[in-house]
Amino acid sequence: MPPPATRAATARRPAIDRRCRVTSAAAGKPAALGSGLALAAAGSIAFSGKAIIVKLAYRHGVDAVTLIMLRMLFALPLFVALAWWAGRGKQALTRHDYRIIAGLGFSGYYLASILDFAGLQTISASLERLIQYLTPTLVLGLSVLMFKQRVSRRQLAALGLSYAGVLAVFGHEAARTGVQSVWGAVLVFGSALSYSLYLVYSQAHVRRLGALRLTGWATSVACLLCITQFLVLKPVGAANVAPTVLWLSLLNATVCTFAPVLMVMLAIERLGAAVTAQTGMIGPISTITMGVLILGEPLDGWIALGTLLVLAGVWLLAKSR
Repeated sequence: MPPPATRAATARRPAIDRRCRVTSAAAGKPAALGSGLALAAAGSIAFSGKAIIVKLAYRHGVDAVTLIMLRMLFALPLFVALAWWAGRGKQALTRHDYRIIAGLGFSGYYLASILDFAGLQTISASLERLIQYLTPTLVLGLSVLMFKQRVSRRQLAALGLSYAGVLAVFGHEAARTGVQSVWGAVLVFGSALSYSLYLVYSQAHVRRLGALRLTGWATSVACLLCITQFLVLKPVGAANVAPTVLWLSLLNATVCTFAPVLMVMLAIERLGAAVTAQTGMIGPISTITMGVLILGEPLDGWIALGTLLVLAGVWLLAKSR
């Protein structure tokens, strides 16, 4: 799945049409096109590394609550700085804005993150990324249920391809690992659904608050919630983890969380949301590749088939917009 900024930009495409028109001329220039594609690809690959780092950290005996707290602890000052920078010269936030940000931060970044980290304890990084990449299809489904949006035959075909791909990989993995992979897949699917709710509800507020400002404050809220969750559920001494876990968490917070947000937003300015989202399709492939090379996860025909089906479904869905 693409990074949060990519998914958000794809789901709220109408909200940034004006920006896309303004930057369309720049996107046509070779320099802007090349740098935009490089930023979009780098952002997608960097965000895809999150699952790899989490799986590596679990090898050192750390639990999900502690691991996500460390990631958010390192990321908090970065996102606070981003929110402050993006809000310079703009109207001050109201109490209503703070309530909106708190709700979006809970759904889009806190709940989605904790479910994802918990699910990664029992399923492969490859399956996790494919499930997360279903987000555009979930956004479409929620739009149908909540706003009575009409679905075309092409969109239905895209949904069928995407879910067939995930089911193929899931069925193969469940046959190898048993019931634990079922629970892990349910948790990661819940994570994707939670983030999809964030995308749907944030559309009305992005135009007013700004994408970077909203992302910065909503993620900051999630960081505080993850830290508070750790303090409530764990003794403070549980944060005394292996140095390797600390370094992996720092890498996760910077290279795989904060940096992709900036890279993808810069890519959108150069390419527009649609091309950036399509470039982000490299994400699942990079996760599978890193899973094989770094984690030693198996690569077989079922995983290849499932990945192709998911990518084809998301591509077809993007073309139908």
